[in-house]
Amino acid sequence: MIRVLVADDHPVVRSGLVGMLGVEPDLEVVGEADDGAEAVALSRELAPDVVLMDLRMPVLDGVGATTRIRAAESPPRVVVLTTYDTDADILRAVEAGATGYLLKDTPRADLVAGVRAAARGQTVLAPSVATRLVSSVRTDRLTPREVEVLTLVASGHSNAEIGAQLFITEATVKTHLIRVFTKLDVQDRTAAVWVAREQGWLR
Repeated sequence: MIRVLVADDHPVVRSGLVGMLGVEPDLEVVGEADDGAEAVALSRELAPDVVLMDLRMPVLDGVGATTRIRAAESPPRVVVLTTYDTDADILRAVEAGATGYLLKDTPRADLVAGVRAAARGQTVLAPSVATRLVSSVRTDRLTPREVEVLTLVASGHSNAEIGAQLFITEATVKTHLIRVFTKLDVQDRTAAVWVAREQGWLR
């Protein structure tokens, strides 16, 4: 059973999501939050597997809530569910540690599948969001920071160790790696290091 926490400040939207997910045999909605601060508190109290997180909420927005939730020990996956798909919103959510980014016009079947995929640790992106994310980072050159991150990856360091050495969060390390993978057209860390060496980015 996948335990889900729904965070949205619009009661009608929240009720609709709860009803939609609640009829699935393998999903259980364990809590509802109407602002980001409540989402953080309920996440700690209820230990859900997945948090469906709205971006624009009072008290604490979705990005701030995601950052705090993901900083906990053994945190749940966070899937942003919003009407906003600007580059800035998408990148802020990814850097905060969100596993997925879906839009509120996502078909019911895709939303349910997204929750299940997130629970398995898979990245879940709406097609339009994936396109914008790729477009926002597509370039032929790696930045100096990306080279630094990849150099540490090549040395066998984990994301947490890289973050500590470069004084950035682990989520930011992941964002740099997403951009590196996109620029080098690879799917994993090993391939990124190999291609970067072939192209002269790493010694």
